[in-house]
Amino acid sequence: MLIHPWDAGSHEDSLAFVRDHQFGTLIAAGRDRDVPVVVPTQFLLADDSTVLLHLARPNPVWKAIEENPRVVLSVTGPWTYIRGEWRAEPGTDPALGVPTTYYSAVQLICTAEIVTDDEGKLDVLRRQLADLEPTQGDPSQMPRLLSGIRGLRLAVDEVRGKFKYDGHKSEEHRERVQRAVTKAKSVLS
Repeated sequence: MLIHPWDAGSHEDSLAFVRDHQFGTLIAAGRDRDVPVVVPTQFLLADDSTVLLHLARPNPVWKAIEENPRVVLSVTGPWTYIRGEWRAEPGTDPALGVPTTYYSAVQLICTAEIVTDDEGKLDVLRRQLADLEPTQGDPSQMPRLLSGIRGLRLAVDEVRGKFKYDGHKSEEHRERVQRAVTKAKSVLS
């Protein structure tokens, strides 16, 4: 994705965003495919350099990862359409303002390791459940379900964060747009 310097998120801010939005899209290009395999998925950012998740064993993503373990985990958050009139510079015709979209997005470029052994899958499941549902029973008590999944460990090689909120514009401009967004949302409520 295009990331202008004024939209670039720091490494720390980008990882904090991923921790707060633990649902994204796993993209595996494989080799010699017309299109990549794209899988919406919940995940756990276990630490600053490791993502854990599990998927159903029949998922088509496994073949693509076996072909090429380099994957992208794309995480996006709330977005807002910004009308052109809200962005028009003072003294100019509001009809000539340039519309845009404000949003946050982080891409984690990773090397994937498929986890097929029971202990490894249990580790992934336990860590995900400890984060999401700590009172959930031990997944080792469900061997039939365990055989139907594979785990995935993603080693994070690169973090690309984009926080597109007119960072190159003046504070006065951003405040004016924020007031317009707030007013529009209150009208819709």
